[in-house]
Amino acid sequence: MKKQTNSLSRQMPRMTRQRQVILEELGKVKSHPTADEIYRKVRRRLPRISLGTVYRNLEILSDCGSISKLDLAGRQRRFDGDLTPHYHVRCVQCERVEDVRAEPHTELEKSLTDATGYRIIGHRLEFIGICPRCQKRSHATGRRAAACG
Repeated sequence: MKKQTNSLSRQMPRMTRQRQVILEELGKVKSHPTADEIYRKVRRRLPRISLGTVYRNLEILSDCGSISKLDLAGRQRRFDGDLTPHYHVRCVQCERVEDVRAEPHTELEKSLTDATGYRIIGHRLEFIGICPRCQKRSHATGRRAAACG
């Protein structure tokens, strides 16, 4: 998995105080927060910031490659401050998203290039499952851990 580059990506605009605080707050967590969660964290430091400003700045930071935007299975977007190559696993019950450290599968990209003629510039891989916490909760209540929340 390579850091995706996009010819449409914009150059990093001026680093405003708002963008700096958003980056700092995103860098403090490993939880892949939603824009609303980031907004709540940023608002503690910048009480006058609006949700729209946070959304707009997350898009700008994502477009210029300072953060990653995760579009996981049609769910609410989440953001990741860790730009190192890694995969994600998502719990289908509680929607928790965690990093998976695994060797990137560059041979898959080569195979796809050979099969399609596309110039592959990267890939994203999402694993889905039931997290240990939800498994434990299901076990404690005597219910089977189901794929549907």
